[in-house]
Amino acid sequence: MRYVSRMTRIALVAALVFAFGCKKETKTEDKPVAASPAPKTPDGVRVVAINAGEGGYKPDQVKGKPGEKLKLQFTRTIEGECLSQLKTPDGKLVDLPMNKAVDIDVTVPNDGEVKFACGMDMSYLVVVADKS
Repeated sequence: MRYVSRMTRIALVAALVFAFGCKKETKTEDKPVAASPAPKTPDGVRVVAINAGEGGYKPDQVKGKPGEKLKLQFTRTIEGECLSQLKTPDGKLVDLPMNKAVDIDVTVPNDGEVKFACGMDMSYLVVVADKS
């Protein structure tokens, strides 16, 4: 009869427990996630969250029905001068404090686009009509 050392038995048991006792973790990005409807204000205005962060505005395009009223909620999540201000379509500069939502009301145009930019005109967000 052959003897197995105690350390070898411990290593064998540990390997079996690891191999058969652990479940494979599934990542949330592996599973399709149903898009939740955008929240609306009591008066029916659709609220769209906009992240002003790494790489600019996310999303950088918002589609809506022609004439639809939107409330864009810009939240800056990155330090830096460029995204610290938002230039509205009429040229006004609006301060975007860190990690605080700033609401901007906009109406989806019938044609063309409504364009927002960072304070240095390097990052853009457009609101366009979805006629489909």
